[in-house]
Amino acid sequence: MEGMLGRLVIDNVRPRTLTGRYPAKAAVGDRVPVTAWIHREGHDLLAGRVWWRPCTPDAAWRHAPLADDGNDEWSAWFEPTVVGRHEFAVEAWADHFATWAHDLRIRADAGDDLELELEEGARLIARLAARLPPAAAAPTAPVADAGAPTRHERLAEAAATLRRTSCAEPVRVAAGLDPDVAAILRDVPDPFDRVLTEPQPLWVDRPRARRSAWYELFPRSEGGLQGARKRLPAVADMGFDVVYLPPVHPIGTTARKGPGNTLVAGPDDPGSPWAIGAAAGGHLAIEPRLGTLDDFDDFVADAAANGLEVALDYALQCSPDHPWVHEHPEWFHRRPDGSIRYAENPPKKYQDIYPLNFWPQQPGGEPDDDAQAALWSACKGILDHWIGHGVRIFRVDNPHTKPMAFWEWLLPAVQRDHPDVLFLAEAFTTPKVMAKLAEVGFTQSYSYFTWRHSNEELTAYLDELAHGPTVDYLRPNFWPNTPDILGGVLRHGSRAAFQLRLVLAALLAPNWGLYSGYELCENEPASPENEEYAHSEKYEIKHRDWDDPASLAPFITTVNGVRRAHPAFAELRSIRFHHADNGALLVFSKTDAHGADPVLVVVNLDPDGAQAATLGLDLAALGLPWDADLRVRDELTGDEFTWHGPNPWVRLDPAVQVAHVLAIEPA
Repeated sequence: MEGMLGRLVIDNVRPRTLTGRYPAKAAVGDRVPVTAWIHREGHDLLAGRVWWRPCTPDAAWRHAPLADDGNDEWSAWFEPTVVGRHEFAVEAWADHFATWAHDLRIRADAGDDLELELEEGARLIARLAARLPPAAAAPTAPVADAGAPTRHERLAEAAATLRRTSCAEPVRVAAGLDPDVAAILRDVPDPFDRVLTEPQPLWVDRPRARRSAWYELFPRSEGGLQGARKRLPAVADMGFDVVYLPPVHPIGTTARKGPGNTLVAGPDDPGSPWAIGAAAGGHLAIEPRLGTLDDFDDFVADAAANGLEVALDYALQCSPDHPWVHEHPEWFHRRPDGSIRYAENPPKKYQDIYPLNFWPQQPGGEPDDDAQAALWSACKGILDHWIGHGVRIFRVDNPHTKPMAFWEWLLPAVQRDHPDVLFLAEAFTTPKVMAKLAEVGFTQSYSYFTWRHSNEELTAYLDELAHGPTVDYLRPNFWPNTPDILGGVLRHGSRAAFQLRLVLAALLAPNWGLYSGYELCENEPASPENEEYAHSEKYEIKHRDWDDPASLAPFITTVNGVRRAHPAFAELRSIRFHHADNGALLVFSKTDAHGADPVLVVVNLDPDGAQAATLGLDLAALGLPWDADLRVRDELTGDEFTWHGPNPWVRLDPAVQVAHVLAIEPA
């Protein structure tokens, strides 16, 4: 009957976003896990497969068999090789041949009369043989195989043997239980007991989406874009692959912020880069103090020559001096006296910027569809402009303060023409809003890592990110600091505090980043209550000694090198936490997507004191024997030693070493 379930039920197909309206996410280089709940009445054995293809003209469907994981849960993997939109579907059926073979084996062992079962098997083989798909053509056939029977001939021979009463019964049974016959029929569904789900959407990004290391710098503190070019080799040498720039556009003078976010700026104060727009132009122009558009192009080219990509800030707000304020007053929220209200996030006030009104209204209060279309198009035009100048990554400022419908429209519109473009959502907001932004299309997301410090907090948060429902579409990017946030143990923190937070950010998540000055352990907060930095670079130019011998640059280089050397650190789903009898030590492991490359990380969360513990390792999760000698190499120091069993003892003195990063293999 229409609208009713069939004999076989497929539920909870993943990967999937919360609503299913938007694509789940993967990247080239991923093994995409597909899972489903599959069941039907009775005791027949089931079989299934996942079908997938890129959504491009003439793309062929490919398939892989589903594995029965028990408890009606099934899984398979596939590996996309191209960027762009894909689709996949799950197919399942009652495997009548496997069921028959299973029952035949039991009855034969019990000494039952098998004549009817053998005839049923012969008929079943003949019926399924008629549905056998064409064999894939081999490039060349080995000479030795020239006389080998075809698959149809092999099945016909098996059916005939099942019926051959002149043969001994064990010979007839063996013909039905022949593994070659089972292999031929494994992917031949019975059309009368088969279900295929509707195709599910999947967006596949380029590999940078799944693993990246970001470094944020302010070009004005390096003498402008030309000066910042000189900094690129050092950034690359530390192992970063993305250099992120705050807005490079002209900065307004009206209500310009002075040092420390004061309301009065002196003639030489540069103002906040996020107060975009002045007489020199708006979002399509370059701040004159930084240089010219040609200088920006040179910066992008130099970055590429150093193996770096440029990520540019995409901030949709305007200073009072932005050309849009005068050319398009309908794009802003007007107060009763005709003035524009500046941006606020109580208790924070941003007197130097105006927020955009993404739902313009006519004087009578009706929606102004023409103004909305023009504004949204202009916002897309900003991205198109900078894409034309070589930018393929955008860090989006405060996306949670713009309509979700805008992002639902904008992100796919850009990626239709430029599927390699990536978007990082800087949305420190509620978890559900962060998840929704990821669902509608953001490639990566800032995270709560900055505020997770204890063993319990980190364990719970990583379990949520790696094993919760958002793992199919939210990619966290871990930052120990930003220009806005100096928190936790970093405030007045020691060198060890900076090292341990760096190790956690870089090795817990496949995507991570830091804001420049971190390597110099800048740690003075604006006040005991304020999370921001004293002498914030957002409002003034910073002069730093990059040659300081105390710099963490060598340590950062080592950690990023370990990330690159081990495919395990490109994974989020494989993270597992292990027991330690001292909660000051956080212990976790990762493997690559194939379960290989086991790496164990032990971090001392106490930056001021030595801590020791006996560990309780789940060696099976690492694919390692529990009762054998293990060869262990510390990737941070090069030290090698031997462990035996799952309960090694470790000690970390932060004055010497804050963490072990251990590659392990049987001795």
